[in-house]
Amino acid sequence: MGAIIVFTMTSCHHPHSTHNHEHEHQTSHTHKHKHGHEQKGQQTTTSDEIVISEQKAQEIGIVTEVVTPAPFRQVIKTGGHILAAQNEEVAIVANSSGIVNFSRTISAGTQVNAGATIMTLSASKLQNGDPIEHARIIYEKVKSEYERALPLAEKQIVTKNEIETLKANYESAKLNYDALSSGHSGQGATIKTPISGFVKNIQVKEGDYVSLGQTLMTVSKNQRLQLQANVSERYYHSLSSITDANFKTPYDETIHSIKGMNGRLLSYAKSAGNNSYHIPVTFEFDNNGYIVPGSFVEVFLLGKQRDNVISLPTSALTEEQGTFFVYLKLDDECYHKQEVKVGTTDGQQTEILNGLRTGDCVVTKGAYHIKLASITHSIPGHSHAH
Repeated sequence: MGAIIVFTMTSCHHPHSTHNHEHEHQTSHTHKHKHGHEQKGQQTTTSDEIVISEQKAQEIGIVTEVVTPAPFRQVIKTGGHILAAQNEEVAIVANSSGIVNFSRTISAGTQVNAGATIMTLSASKLQNGDPIEHARIIYEKVKSEYERALPLAEKQIVTKNEIETLKANYESAKLNYDALSSGHSGQGATIKTPISGFVKNIQVKEGDYVSLGQTLMTVSKNQRLQLQANVSERYYHSLSSITDANFKTPYDETIHSIKGMNGRLLSYAKSAGNNSYHIPVTFEFDNNGYIVPGSFVEVFLLGKQRDNVISLPTSALTEEQGTFFVYLKLDDECYHKQEVKVGTTDGQQTEILNGLRTGDCVVTKGAYHIKLASITHSIPGHSHAH
C-alpha cells in the first residue's frame, strides 16, 4: 500500500521531476501535484493541478509555446481615429440653384461610378425663374453689344476703353453661362459624381432648395485610410523612434497592423494643437474593407527595439482582480496556474516582467478553457486517474 500511495502522488511528475524554477514572486515552480481519484467515472483535482487529457486538449484547441527571449518593441499606448486619406474624398457641390431631384435611391454607403448622374437641380418653378435662362439672356445681350462695337472701334467711333469694357463683360457672361449650363438637361442641371467610390454622407434630401456652390454630398474612394494617433506631450522625445503601429477597433477584437496593411508613417507634429495637449502622429494604410472611416480606435505605437525580452501572445493571459496568470504545461495531461507580472503590450504580444523563465512551456491558446477546468476541477466527458 505504501508503494501505491507514493506512485499515485508522483504520477504527474515524470517529465518534470526537476522542474523547480526560481522566480522573483515565487520561490520555485515546484508543482504540487495532488493526485486525483477516479471513482465511477468522476474526477477530482486540486487548484495546484489541472488535468486535461490529450484528446480533450486537441478538441478545445489548446496550443502551447516554449518561452524564449526575443526582440520586443517599445510601445506607446494611446487613442486615435480613422480618417479618409487625402485625395480619397470629393465633395460634390451644386452647379446651380434649384430643387433637388434624385435620379435614383441613394444613401450612405451606396456605390457610385465616375460620371454617373446622381441628381438634377430644377429651377423651373422658382419665383425668380431659372438662373440658367437668366444667364443665357445676359450672355446673349453682352455678346451682341460687343460684336456690334467691334467694327465701330476700327473706325475709332468707340474708344479703346469702351471696347475693352464690353469685351470683359462678354467674357464674364460667357463663363457664367457655360458654368451654369454645363450638364444641363430638360429636367434641370445635372449633378454627376467625378470619381468612383462610395457615398460617405448626403447633406440634402429630395425636394430641398439648394444654392449655387452648396455642398450636396461627399463621395469617397475608400481605398486608402489614415490613422491619426493622439500622443501625450510627455512622449514627445520618443516620437522620432516611432515607425509602425497596431490598432484595434471597437467593433472587433482583431489587432490590425499598419505594416501588414501596406501602411507607412506619414508624419508626426512638432507641437501640440491649439485646443489639445496631444501631438498627432499620422499613418496611411490600405483599407481592407473592414475599417470604418471616422471610428475611434485603440493604438499601440511601436518604437525602438529591445532585445532578450520575454513576451507572450496576449491570448495566453488570464486576469483575476487585476492579477495576471498563465498556465504552464507540465506533461501531456497536467497544467499548472502561474502568476506573472506583465509590462507593456503591442496588442499582439505582452511583455512578461517576471514569473516565467526560458524553457517554460506556456499555453498560448485555450487558456480560458483551462481556467474553467481549474474552477470546476473537471473537463466534461474526461476522467484522469493516477
